[in-house]
Amino acid sequence: MNSHTPWLTVVGLGEDGIDGLSDSARRIVESAEVLIGGRRHLEMIPDNGGERQTWKVPFTDSIDEITKYHGSRVVVIATGDPLHYGVAVTLAKYFSIEEMIVLPNTGAMSLACARLGWPVSEVECVSLHGRPLETIKSVLAPDQKLIIFSHDRKTPNDVAAELCASGYGSSDIVVFQHMGGGKEARYQATAETWTSAEIADLNTIAIHCRGGARAKRFCGAPGLRDRAFKNDGQITKREVRSITLSSLAPSPGALLWDIGAGCGSISIEWMLAARGAHAFAIEKNIERIALISTNAIALGVPKLEPIHGIAPDILRSLASPQAIFIGGGLSQKGVVEQCWNRLSPGGRLVVNAVSLQSEALMVAWREKLGGDMARINISRAKDVTGHSLWRPLTPVTQWAVIKG
Repeated sequence: MNSHTPWLTVVGLGEDGIDGLSDSARRIVESAEVLIGGRRHLEMIPDNGGERQTWKVPFTDSIDEITKYHGSRVVVIATGDPLHYGVAVTLAKYFSIEEMIVLPNTGAMSLACARLGWPVSEVECVSLHGRPLETIKSVLAPDQKLIIFSHDRKTPNDVAAELCASGYGSSDIVVFQHMGGGKEARYQATAETWTSAEIADLNTIAIHCRGGARAKRFCGAPGLRDRAFKNDGQITKREVRSITLSSLAPSPGALLWDIGAGCGSISIEWMLAARGAHAFAIEKNIERIALISTNAIALGVPKLEPIHGIAPDILRSLASPQAIFIGGGLSQKGVVEQCWNRLSPGGRLVVNAVSLQSEALMVAWREKLGGDMARINISRAKDVTGHSLWRPLTPVTQWAVIKG
């Protein structure tokens, strides 16, 4: 058996156990030389005389053990659809798809939507299994429909409390447990009337978000209000931030270097703008690093990585990005050179500056690398002694260039 012959099969199992599998999937499970799964999964499979292994927690600790069985007929039992927040996602990081066969079953998202009559394509799905609760903040919006994969039986209570704290107390919550089996049950209430119930660890939460005028919303168009961010004055103002994010063009899974991150406003909105987008918020002021962490959690992107250090030195150890924003540190020797060298082909470099000295540097770099420059002038109306007057913000010069 060569390295590209399938030897590892991942089979999705429902609450109806092996009886719910297709004939071909059932034969694969029954003929496995090595069967790997959680204790609950293995109890649902009759003994065929093969070797059995209970996977470790975290699952990544089982990878070396699985690798030892290369060349045997190995079957990993998963829940539902193994590639939808399931173990096959992790396995695909360590084994080529040519070595694997993935046989999905009906997943919890499809089952919950079927019971509620919700079109799957119109529902946002979030997993809280092993992930921070604050993750759900990034998808809250009035009338949004959510399916949430729980970590355990406590998750529905935590989610209800988070909804209330974010202004979505009137949201409808339906909690399903053991869907597709004889022990299936559902519990229903609003977030503000939710009370603790005897819910199984294996549960799925459906939410129809309903929020009033004060409901917090972080997803959608960029440009959160400045007061959404705790800051010490070092913040890219809302209007300039929106233009800057447009220039950076967030895309799914893309990595941003935010150099001179301040309170993290650009990094945070970058991650809110596209599914799976990530950011390194690089800041030399240690007190601002704390602000970045606080804001990231409060605004629903707890996976944002604040990095304490000074560019360009700190950049050498970081993964290459698809976009770079320089909001501070342009005058540091070697910053632009390092950024341009590390930027992925087709990536975007965006620089904002307010001083004449920094603007002069931008002009010089534009002559070398090309790109566009723009002057951003914003004025806000302020009430002064019974009258409304325009108060201009400090003009910002922006240089944006795409690496060919």
